[in-house]
Amino acid sequence: MTRRMFVGAMTALGLSAADDGWAQLFDGHSLQGWQASENKASWKVVNGLLSAEGPRSHLFYTGPVNGADFRNFELEVEALARPGCNSGVYFHTAFQERDFPYQGFEIQINNTATGDGGYRERKKTGSLYGIRNVYRQFVADDQWFKLNAIVRGKNVQIRIDGMLVVDYTEPTPPFIPDGPEKGRFLQHGTFALQCHNDGSHARFRSVRVRPLPDDATAPGATAPVADDVFKQIVNVGRHNIPVADFHVHLKLGLTLEQALAKSRRDGIQYGIAVNCGKGFPVQDDQSAVQYLDSMKGQPCFVAMQAEGREWTQMFSRGMAARFDYIFTDSMTWTDNHGKRMRLWIPDEVGTISDVQEFMDTLVDRAVGILDHEPVDIYANPTFLPEVIAKDYEQLWTPERRKKVIDAAVRNGVAIEINNRYKLPSPSFIKLAKAGGAKFTFGTNNTSPDDLGRCEYGLRMVEECKLVWQDFFVPLSGPKAMDRKGSALRAG
Repeated sequence: MTRRMFVGAMTALGLSAADDGWAQLFDGHSLQGWQASENKASWKVVNGLLSAEGPRSHLFYTGPVNGADFRNFELEVEALARPGCNSGVYFHTAFQERDFPYQGFEIQINNTATGDGGYRERKKTGSLYGIRNVYRQFVADDQWFKLNAIVRGKNVQIRIDGMLVVDYTEPTPPFIPDGPEKGRFLQHGTFALQCHNDGSHARFRSVRVRPLPDDATAPGATAPVADDVFKQIVNVGRHNIPVADFHVHLKLGLTLEQALAKSRRDGIQYGIAVNCGKGFPVQDDQSAVQYLDSMKGQPCFVAMQAEGREWTQMFSRGMAARFDYIFTDSMTWTDNHGKRMRLWIPDEVGTISDVQEFMDTLVDRAVGILDHEPVDIYANPTFLPEVIAKDYEQLWTPERRKKVIDAAVRNGVAIEINNRYKLPSPSFIKLAKAGGAKFTFGTNNTSPDDLGRCEYGLRMVEECKLVWQDFFVPLSGPKAMDRKGSALRAG
């Protein structure tokens, strides 16, 4: 069919096809060209908007554009999610009368939905569901936004209002995760919109597509190696464990652009943190605000790493509350003799003449930090100076471990599983899990070279039998600043 014939056919059907190759799939007044699955009444056109409201149902495109069969394409959907809405857009799928579509991929629409029953949904709007997950909310409820997806060959890019949140290239051969989704590989098919459940309300005002040639490719996209870590990232994320590194630094030449590209390539969302405290780049509200302003509109979490014990008097409550979360460690403190030390610097630690006293003081300082400072995550946990690190298992006695774990639990502070130091030990993690602690993944990289793929955390998931209920995600509830903001100076 020629371009002229195509435009004429679309016009006759009441649909639009622009000269730039875009075709509108929703005519604004009917469900023509679409077929609903179970609970068909969940789909209506109200005041020119396509409304998803009611029991579970999926609306499949079956109209004339490209014979309802798309391999490479650019799709743009204008959508609005009501509070608590869980919806989505499928591609490369096929009509299925009941249940959720087994074929193809889903692009998640979920700003504030928390899940059903005992399940807590973590995957937010823009996620390539179960393959590349977004854990930070970037869209407000009751706000129209544009969801853009481009599929070229083995590459999928997803944008929210122009912000690139997913850049996934399928390995060759494709890696198919465990479970019922045996059609989760890039092939071809139609589109579908999701009405997830009764009480989950979504609106769509435009669904348009621009078919691309079958040989279209994404510039610079290279197929990754589906090694064991690649497979773990996908499978762990599919089981609702947040595959996110909440402790990433832009240091020694690592730019924000490089970090975000690596984040998308590896399938690990980042929390980019700046060091805030005595002797660090950010030492007051003004420099903290400058950093926050530089991170506006970026597809990542933005974190404060609070350094030393002086930080609570260096920053105001209002400024600190602007960060997505705050974390600290017990690596900088003053001993009972007035000596301030940073535990990772051997010269500052010096000789430890009484190791047991040192350990008791370390535990006391850690508990004090957890009890009194407004932090969401306890980073670099159980770190010991180099001079005594070899005796970790003996020095971290059950009593000392319990004191730190109990303090973290009663204060709602998550314990970081640190990739750089490979801390805490498996024995500590198992005890913390039994005690009701929550965990996060974190690296604390010093440069681009030691920013890995959360390998230690992924290994601990398996070795310590961690499940999604054991993990914390920032912004999923009240922040530590909401509970203990009075620890900081007013302002």
